[in-house]
Amino acid sequence: MRTRDAVADYLTWCAVHGYAEGTLRARRYYLASLLTFLDERELFDVDQVTPSVLDSYQRHLYHHKKENGVPLSFRTQAQRMIPVKGLFAWLTRAGELPYDPAISLVLPKVERRVPEAVLSVEEVEAVLSGPDTTTALGLRDRAILEVFYSTAIRRAELLHLRVADIDHARRTLFVRQGKGARDRFVPIGERACHWVQRYLDQARPELERCRAHPALFLSVTGGGIAPDVMSRLVSAYIQAVAPAKKGSCHLFRHTTATLMLDAGADVRFIAEMLGHQKLETTMTYTRVSMAKLQEVHARCHPAEQPRGRRTP
Repeated sequence: MRTRDAVADYLTWCAVHGYAEGTLRARRYYLASLLTFLDERELFDVDQVTPSVLDSYQRHLYHHKKENGVPLSFRTQAQRMIPVKGLFAWLTRAGELPYDPAISLVLPKVERRVPEAVLSVEEVEAVLSGPDTTTALGLRDRAILEVFYSTAIRRAELLHLRVADIDHARRTLFVRQGKGARDRFVPIGERACHWVQRYLDQARPELERCRAHPALFLSVTGGGIAPDVMSRLVSAYIQAVAPAKKGSCHLFRHTTATLMLDAGADVRFIAEMLGHQKLETTMTYTRVSMAKLQEVHARCHPAEQPRGRRTP
């Protein structure tokens, strides 16, 4: 069986079994990289792919450099290898291969990193004040920033919002098919609701331009906003206030989670709000949140007690 045909069949199987579009898109991209590697070595059939070939591909990813000369992170390497293992496990189950050549592959240990940048409350308020709310686009941008800050939803989740997904009376926001194809409700604050309502009343009718579109937030042409456009938009407002803080839409997600933990929110509530399936994913933010740790340090560390303090 041709490997290209096997990849196409595997992706079809994933789609039939309800894998999210984002997952399918990523797997298609990562497996295309494997196909290129195999084609360059004239390995066109699945039965030509041995454990040593896949080991060579994994080492190829380790030595690969991006256009800027930076190697792939171990997290990215693992992400690229997961669909490879999935492909050959599926081929083995389907009887196309007598054994799984990827079964002995060991994924690289993924580094546990914390968000490098988090905005302070003062910086957030300055960013929110950036848009010119006397214009339709400025009013839209203010509503977008307020929703990001209030709900900590992902960029894709915000782009998929529809007008009816925000319940102003109950102050809830419906996330439609978030990460992992899971729906969820999250709370949205009164101030964010206020700005969304102003956008709906004063700006969205102007942006619609006589064409109906289901998206809550519209582009200047009346359609949905492209993901890269959204990232540039949010980044520009952040850079105008805090140029040292690198990030865009996800920076608001990090900031909201960290500030709420600083204020004493239960990490389990934060996990529910962020849509995390595993609590350890949310625990990342506890390593960023310093307020409680500093409070305990000041109260319990011997050097911070009256007798232990010394004048510099």
